[in-house]
This record gives sequence, C-alpha cells and structure tokens, in this order.
Amino acid sequence: MTAGDLTADAIASATTTSRGAWLRRHFEMVIAILLGLASILTAYASFQAALYNGEIDALQTRAGMLSAEAESQYLEGNQQFLRDAQVFDQITQLQLAVDGPDPVAAENAQRAIDVLTFQSVSTPLADAMVWSVEQNTADPSVYTGPQESKDYLTALFGSYHETKAKAQQALAQAGDMNRRSDQLTLNTVLLAISLFLLGITAVMRQFGMRVVLSTVSVVVMAAAAISTAVVVAAPAAVP
Repeated sequence: MTAGDLTADAIASATTTSRGAWLRRHFEMVIAILLGLASILTAYASFQAALYNGEIDALQTRAGMLSAEAESQYLEGNQQFLRDAQVFDQITQLQLAVDGPDPVAAENAQRAIDVLTFQSVSTPLADAMVWSVEQNTADPSVYTGPQESKDYLTALFGSYHETKAKAQQALAQAGDMNRRSDQLTLNTVLLAISLFLLGITAVMRQFGMRVVLSTVSVVVMAAAAISTAVVVAAPAAVP
C-alpha cells in the first residue's frame, strides 16, 4: 500500500467520522424536522380523504336522483308506447272498414280515422307509420310494424337511456372516488405509523437503534407520500 493510498483512506475515514459526528450532534433536529414533515403529510392525506368522501356522497346522491328520473322517463315512454299500440290497432280496424264494400261505413270509418289521427297520433307515431308503409312496400313478405322503428323508439326511450347512462357514470365515478379515499386512508395509517416510530426514536438513547428506526420511518413516510401524490394527481375515471 502506498502513501497515497493511506492518505486517501485517511481522508475518507475522516470524512465519514465527520459526517457521523455531525449526525450525532444534529440528530434531535433531524428527528424534529421529520416529525413535522410527517405531521403535515398526515394532515394532508386525511384532508384529501375527507374531500373524496364528500365527493362520494354527492355522486351517489346524483346517481340516485338520475336513476329515479330515468325510471320515470321509462314509465312515461312505456305508457306512450302502449297508447300508440292501441291507437294503431284502432286505425287498422277502421282501415278495414274503409276498404270494405259498404260506402257509408267506409265514409264513417274514414272520418273516425281522421279524428283519431288528429287527436291521438303523435308525431313520432305518424312518422313511424309512414316508415312502416315504406318497409312493407319494399318487402311485402315480412310485416314491419311502425313501433319497430328505431327513430320511434328513440323518441320514446332516448331520454331514458341518456339519463340512465349519466346515473351509471356517476356511480362509476363514485366507485373511483371510493377507491381513492380508501388508498388515502391507508396512507394516513402508514404516516401515523411513521409518526409513532419517529416518536420512539426521539426518546431512545442507543444511537444505532435510533438510526434504524428513523430510517424505517422515512421509508414508510416516503412510500405513503408518493402514493398520496399519485392518488391526488391521477385523472378522474370517466367510463
């Protein structure tokens, strides 16, 4: 071993000793800083979890209101569907009289059709009846009723499907918020464990154990802090 190697080893040893001495002198201050940082992170994670819980309640309330509104829209559309079916059956029966051999009965039936059409045939049903005639003319082998029209069904039940989709979206967002809140609650527990370990470190006298416990505490605190940052920064889930 050369003199240069001895000098380098001596410098490295002196540097390590100097760092160890500095850490021993300022260890209490380092622990105090870590305790303060862990306390701030714990409060922040707990605050964010509370915010998400508030969002969960709001989204679940919204989902319930939208589901009730969707059911109301479905019932309204279904009632209209049944009324239209009855009206179309009446018009069909009257049309048979119009096409019959009795001119008086045909004239009376036509007047009844005109009145019924004016009073009871909605615009979607009228359009669907025209569509039905076109379909049956194009393919007489298969009868296509007016209430099979997609445009007609959309006019009756389109608002129901839209509102139901919004309700499901609100529920999905509430589920996402719930997962975030659970993760933040777990992070709060981990940060509380970190605080506990730092508290023990502050009262211990054996320096080696203090270093070990404080290191474990810092690792736990860092993991919880990173997880909290990821949860808060992640975009909201939109199905």
